[in-house]
Amino acid sequence: AQLVESGGGSVQAGGSLRLSCSVRMLRVQAYYMGWFRQAPGKEREFVAVISRGGGTTNYADSVNGRFAISRDNDRYALYLEMNDLRPEDTGNYFCAASTIFSTVPGRFKYWGQGTQVTVSS
Repeated sequence: AQLVESGGGSVQAGGSLRLSCSVRMLRVQAYYMGWFRQAPGKEREFVAVISRGGGTTNYADSVNGRFAISRDNDRYALYLEMNDLRPEDTGNYFCAASTIFSTVPGRFKYWGQGTQVTVSS
């Protein structure tokens, strides 16, 4: 399986970005999908997760109300709409696939290489 993130970049605080994750060689409909992020010197942390059909989502408290996760199974794609970005949102953002609905990185079997998001104040 191959997961490829895109859409990262540098923005000022208050700005927006939309991340995409292209899923290849994986029956995406069978997997719960999530976004995680990792800042330099810190552990990878949960951002958002979405159910297989897209009807259920869960967010980290730090992004709830500002970020929105969505998926398009027909396009084998996962998205993360990020609004009102803050400097503390800076990090490498990863998409991942799991067979269970989880917020724990260790529960996700497939991972992308990440896309960098940098938010300046």
